Amino acid sequence: MAARSVVALVSVAEVVAGDLADHLERRGHDVRRARQPWEAESLLSAGGIDVVVVGDDVTQAEGRELLKRYGSQGGGGEGGSDFILICRPADLVDKVLALELGAADVIESPLNVRELAARIGGLLTRRGRNPQELIVLENATVDLRSAMVMHRSGAEDQLSPGQVALLRLFLASPRKVLTRDDIIAAAPAENADAFDRSIDSRIVRLRRKLDTETITTIRGAGYRFDPPTPRTD
Repeated sequence: MAARSVVALVSVAEVVAGDLADHLERRGHDVRRARQPWEAESLLSAGGIDVVVVGDDVTQAEGRELLKRYGSQGGGGEGGSDFILICRPADLVDKVLALELGAADVIESPLNVRELAARIGGLLTRRGRNPQELIVLENATVDLRSAMVMHRSGAEDQLSPGQVALLRLFLASPRKVLTRDDIIAAAPAENADAFDRSIDSRIVRLRRKLDTETITTIRGAGYRFDPPTPRTD
């Protein structure tokens, strides 16, 4: 099993850091926090950090110094970290300087935690540290590796191992009618109640959690998954 990716939060405001850490940890990443620049020095010098988020609770000069010393484009070299710096809206000069020094991204506060988590995920993917299996449905996107359902509304749900197995079965057999026996054999229930009559309730729960109409009941035959038409919006 591949080692988990590591994200460091340096002097990120507490109200943001808590939610961001929760987002990242639920997606399988390790999160380490340093509330002061001197704590960050110890954390970053040990190496092994993939992405560093520097909050605007530190001065821009302190953030740029960390970037120069430990960033992948600076003193950290190829083994260095990718940096995301959070700046205040009026700090255009500081934003440009950070980008010129090799920051991977600079975003303005106040910020959206989910957007920031997505930017971090993008950096990890480019580093080959964030393998995903994303399935786009009508109203949600599913990451099968983390078993997360991300609804268009912004809400999130966690799939159970049995629901992941059931969804994988449908994805592997698009437009094919799967009988109840097929489902019981390939994606058994998570408890002893694996009788024929329990399949209907499992399908209903999965449809509800995914907010999808792509899994249909074929009366007297079984169930079929019809991949949705890609959205254009």
